[in-house]
Order: sequence, then C-alpha cells, then structure tokens
Amino acid sequence: MAWSRKIVLTLLGLLVLCSQLLEGAEEDPAAASNCTEFQTTTWKQYLGDNKLQVQYLLFTPRNRNCASIISGGSIEEIQATNFNSSLDTKVIILGYRALGKKPSWIDGLVQALLNAADVNVLVVDWLYGGSSVYSVVVQNSQELSVNISIVINNLIALGSKQESFHFIGVSLGAHVAGFVGSLFDGKLGRITGLDAAGPMFTKASTDMRLDPSDALFVEAIHTDIDNFGIRIPVGHIDYQINGGKDQPGCTTSQTSSIFLYFPVFGYMICDHMRAVQLYISAISTPCSLLAFPCQSYEDFVTGKCLNCDHPFGGSCPRIGLLRNGGITVNPLPKEEVFMLTTASAPFCAHHILVDLHVTQLRSSSQIQVTLTSEGATQSHSQFKLQRGMTRSKMVMAHSTMLCKIDSIQLKNTGTRFYRKDEIKIVKICISDVPSDRNESLCVENIELTEGNPWSHDFVKLCN
Repeated sequence: MAWSRKIVLTLLGLLVLCSQLLEGAEEDPAAASNCTEFQTTTWKQYLGDNKLQVQYLLFTPRNRNCASIISGGSIEEIQATNFNSSLDTKVIILGYRALGKKPSWIDGLVQALLNAADVNVLVVDWLYGGSSVYSVVVQNSQELSVNISIVINNLIALGSKQESFHFIGVSLGAHVAGFVGSLFDGKLGRITGLDAAGPMFTKASTDMRLDPSDALFVEAIHTDIDNFGIRIPVGHIDYQINGGKDQPGCTTSQTSSIFLYFPVFGYMICDHMRAVQLYISAISTPCSLLAFPCQSYEDFVTGKCLNCDHPFGGSCPRIGLLRNGGITVNPLPKEEVFMLTTASAPFCAHHILVDLHVTQLRSSSQIQVTLTSEGATQSHSQFKLQRGMTRSKMVMAHSTMLCKIDSIQLKNTGTRFYRKDEIKIVKICISDVPSDRNESLCVENIELTEGNPWSHDFVKLCN
C-alpha cells in the first residue's frame, strides 16, 4: 500500500508538472515588471526537498508598479513601506508552481485590484517551497499559513482590522487562505478561492481544506472540478461556472506546439486557470457576472431556475468586489449557484431563455438555435427533443441583452441522415434571465425541415 501511494503521488506530481509547464510556456517575459522580484527555483531544487522560504510583495496606491519587498514581515519592516492600515488589504496567495516561475496572471490581478479601489495588495511569494513534488508542497502549505498569520498579526498591530483582510487564493493557495482564516477563528473579512485545488483535498476534513467557517464570507469559483479543481462546495457561495468544467474556448488546439504530444494537459490547465481570468475580468469590467441558485447544472440550463428569490431575496450573487457578492440576506446561506459565460474575455454573458413549443414528435430530433446581434455576434446551442414531448426550455449564453438581438435562426439537424423529418413549431420565445419587465420575443407557426434553416429578424427593443 505504501509503494502504491508513493507511485500515485509521483504520477500526480508529474501530471501537474506538465500542466504547469504549459502555463509557463504561455508566459510573456516582457510583461513582467522589473520591480517585482519573485523567487525562482531550479530543477535540482525541484527534485530535492524544498524548504519553505517566503517573501511578501506589497503594492499600494503610492507604489502601484514597483513592489516593496517584505522579507520577514516584522512591524519595523512594514513601517518602512507605504502600507496604509486605514485601507482594506487584498492578500494574493499563489498555488502550486512546479517550475518556480512567476505566474503570468499576477501583474494583471494586482493592477485590477488597485484600479478598482484604494487598497493595499500583498502578494505572498512562496515559489521556493511551493515548487517541488505536489505532496511535499501540500505539506509546506501548512507551515506557510502560520508564516502568513504572523504577518497579518503585525498588520493588525499597526491598526488594520481583521475584517479588512480579503484573501484571494489560487488553486492550492485557496486552501492556504482557509488555513490562515482558521487561525483567526474565521474572523477575517473574506476569502475568494479561485478553483481551489482538488487533489489531496476533496476527501479531506473541513479543518484540512477551505470551508465556510474560515472567514466572515467565503466564496469559491469552480472551473475545473473534473481535473485539478475540488468537486465539493467549500464556501458560503460556490460559483459553478458553465457547470464547473469544460469552459468554452478551452480546446486542445490551444496547446503550445512544444507539447504536441500532450494536448490534454493544455486543455485541463485552460479550464483550471479560467477562474483567475474570470475574476480579473469581473473586477476590471462593468458587466455583471450574475449567478443563479439551483439544485444542479442540468436543472439550470433547462430553465428550472430563473430567479434568485430563494434564498437570496431576489438579489442574485455576483462575482467581483461587492460586499458578500452583492448578497443582502443574513445569515449567509451555503449555496451552489450557476452561470454561463462566453468563450473569451471579458467572459460576461447575458442569460437568454429559449422556450420552444412543438407538436407532439413521432421520433427524437435535434434543433440548433442561433442568436445574432449587431449583424455578426452569434451564439449557438442545441435542443435535444425527445419523442412525445411538446415543450422544451433552455438557457443560452449570449454576448448582448435580449433587446439587442437582431435575429434567430433554427436548423433541424435531425438524427437520421436518410429521413427528412419535419418539425412543426407552435411557438418559440426568447426572454432575458432574470427579467424585470417580463418582455419576450416570440414567433409562431414554423415548419422546420431537416437541412433547411429557418430564420426571423426581430425589431430591436432597446431605446
């Protein structure tokens, strides 16, 4: 059993190594700030037993582009920086970094936070100690949480309030944030877990992973629950983005050419890192990333959960810097919520409900629905119609709101290439989700033959 566990952990380390190699291959060295001095490791250190070494990079409104390096985190050292105890403090904790390289996304997240509000941004650089075999790094994460807690205590001694701290943890860093929060009895203000790591944590007890008791508000954004991300809920609000897996725009074709023989790794790391990209977009752009409570992703996309009346009193949770995700109910629930996104930044999508009424079908079939806005922007989705059904609903992601949709196209893609099935559509309606005005666009009496697309132009409703 011991040898079997060792083999599994070694394979797991190699798997995540390949995925991290892919992420590193996409980094643009020219984009890194010359002032931000991250630690680095070597292959010799990776294969060895990395001891934990931590330094802190402090950005403030007075030094937005050039970090103050805090090596030990002592009160005297902090006092020599631009740290402002009257401001909220955002603490960024990196995840596992196999090659010990600075993440390509870190500068973007730091600047997005500073652009959104006057805050201190503290980046926890533990690349040396976070860049070894995965199981070793997980062990180091416990020691790291104690190290971070000492620095936080010193910041509190300088006047910061516990509730003013917001931890943003990426992958394994999300659990580190949870460990720190538990050391403060859950009284830190907020933890945002960006696709919290799954390997070695999914079956762990709550005191060994991120959970809602670790801060006053804990939110988790899930984008890769079938690979590197954790499968279980870990927050007050758990955002399941596109069902928590298989993110649009993440395909094997995006894999770097140097990993031609390992395309699956490029696909998986794309899903995993989408949580980070999505969060940066959410705090950088004005569009709202709304999510809806539901029992399952299937129920959500089939139109069974169209509002946020329960348990949020009508206020849908939103990704971003809003207090408690825009949730006003008290006490905070523990709820999974679902949303759709587009395939590229800024990722925000309008949720459009398609409500299809047909005459009773003699056999199963399939209809492709295409929505078009501004003459070019399109979104597609497939309706699977079962024999005997007369109505079907589906929620689609579209880049514009209902009132800007120009046209709808239907195509009977069918299931039998030798038979031209005809589908008689009694009515098809599209509407915004959620809808304040209950407006919808409808078309009636459509005969759809396989292979012959049907389309209809709408009069725009926007003023």
